[in-house]
Amino acid sequence: MSDKKLKKVFIQGPITPEKIATSIANHQSKTNIGAHSIFLGQVRADEVNGKTVAAIEYSAYEEMAEKEFHEIRENTFEKFNLTCAHIYHSIGKVNTGEICLFIFTSSAHRKEAIKACTYLIEEIKSKVPIFGKELFEDETYQWKTNR
Repeated sequence: MSDKKLKKVFIQGPITPEKIATSIANHQSKTNIGAHSIFLGQVRADEVNGKTVAAIEYSAYEEMAEKEFHEIRENTFEKFNLTCAHIYHSIGKVNTGEICLFIFTSSAHRKEAIKACTYLIEEIKSKVPIFGKELFEDETYQWKTNR
């Protein structure tokens, strides 16, 4: 594992529009950046066995997941010419329509930012141990993996 300090990825509850806007605004002073790519994962109101999902309760072995996020982020910097890469994932309850995953990459050029963002999404979905419990409108639930 890299010797760089682990960045905090988990946010309690949904990722707010204000958090996203502030993250974007904080990059305006970085004039070496020419492109940003953003992915927002949103909780869907899926229908499962005739019941509608009202929310997802996310849980994780946080220490293990934070280490995996760190490794994925560092590997992304090795593969792509990035200026910045930020990852935020919800923990706890997130209602349908709310944001649960925010990935934000920055680079001098758009292709690197876009490719890196896509790479991060796929790596996170395949490697990070995050679990989601679907909460239904009738208050029942069903466990679902992050993948």
